[in-house]
Amino acid sequence: MRELFTSRMPNDMQQTLASPATLEGSSLHTGEKVTLTIKPAPTNTGFKFRRIDLDDQPFIDADVDKVQTVERATTLAEGSVKVHTVEHVISALTGMNVDNAIIEMDANEPPIGDGSSAPYVELIKQAGIETQDAPRKVWEVREPLHLETPSGSIITIVPDTKFRVSVTNVGPEGRFTQYFSSEVTPELYEKDIAPARTFVYYEDVKPLLDKGLIKGGSLENAVVVRGEEIMSKEPVRFQNEFARHKALDVIGDLMLSGKRIMGHVICVAPGHGPNTQMAARIKREYTSMRSQVPPLTIPQGEAVLDINDIMKILPHRYPFLLVDRVIDFEGDNKCTGIKNVTMNEPFFPGHFPDHPIMPGVLQVEAMAQVASVLMLRRPENQGKIGYFMSADNVKWRRPVLPGDVLFIEAEITKIRRNIGVATCRCLVNGEVVSSGNLKFSLLDA
Repeated sequence: MRELFTSRMPNDMQQTLASPATLEGSSLHTGEKVTLTIKPAPTNTGFKFRRIDLDDQPFIDADVDKVQTVERATTLAEGSVKVHTVEHVISALTGMNVDNAIIEMDANEPPIGDGSSAPYVELIKQAGIETQDAPRKVWEVREPLHLETPSGSIITIVPDTKFRVSVTNVGPEGRFTQYFSSEVTPELYEKDIAPARTFVYYEDVKPLLDKGLIKGGSLENAVVVRGEEIMSKEPVRFQNEFARHKALDVIGDLMLSGKRIMGHVICVAPGHGPNTQMAARIKREYTSMRSQVPPLTIPQGEAVLDINDIMKILPHRYPFLLVDRVIDFEGDNKCTGIKNVTMNEPFFPGHFPDHPIMPGVLQVEAMAQVASVLMLRRPENQGKIGYFMSADNVKWRRPVLPGDVLFIEAEITKIRRNIGVATCRCLVNGEVVSSGNLKFSLLDA
């Protein structure tokens, strides 16, 4: 899978709130009064909830890794601290192009309002929006991401030049099948998505009502479907209000990935469970794409060899020098080198030019060069040249493509006179792409 990470969309800088703003109301599950305040936050903060009713006023990141439960709403947890039903406020902040905000609450759940995200849109407008001095980072999806659950939910994200959401809502026994599709901009979000209210099927919530678990629920903050009847304090706001509210939830849940995307999200029967599973997939794919450099503690000074140091040790030169830098040594017998694989490599024009792949034999050669650095760096071997004698148990596990960073690990397992044996492997994004056991002979130049 190959995706492009673009630093910004046209005229798109990060935004936060211009000032704090407060909303009071009742929570859905406990029915208790709650005060929520949205506050400005520095660039690259993202969204953070803060429980100011607790002694240490802890923060909880709006991060899919913090998702604890997804039944009827999305709950985040950090240890024993929880925040329930976070999707509406996150959806509103995302839809209104706010990137960084602190969300303070004096309870464990935001106000439910009328069951839509419109009250939060009004709160954001009350606070005002301020442009910050850092570009908004948007992930441009280049190949489809697909998720299908055993319950029948389907979410696919396909390439698009904008952020779009298309939702088909399918109720029990196919009731109230509805469709909604729209680009997501602040103007369209406020007008077409934010007013859509949450809805429930009576047979699903009756057991909870009987147990007193939805104390704040009423026809003022939810649409209740009983059989074919729609029960609500007011008429439906849209003929496809259910599908629009599902889009509202999708926007909020997907933002738990921490990444805005440029792509078209297509959903059939979405829910908080599938939504957050896709958010986790987005985060995982993004992290894999961006983590070209594993979390190494790179030593400084003489323990790091740049290209000039390497050329003093190895006789190889362009286009056959396949090590750009040695970034780590562990004693005298282990080291790690890197090779930045670019589209300008001389072998790509002839090696599958329409589907460029780094030749496997060159990966073996890169391993041999890193192992040679280990051996030739020893004082007794300086000035010698390493020659291949054999390569055993060589395996190639996946293609190496332009844009990859090849991490080459070598460990000398045996040295006898002028013969050395090394175990080597190449990795991309932390995954082994090739490996082998190499034998060398060191001869005078």
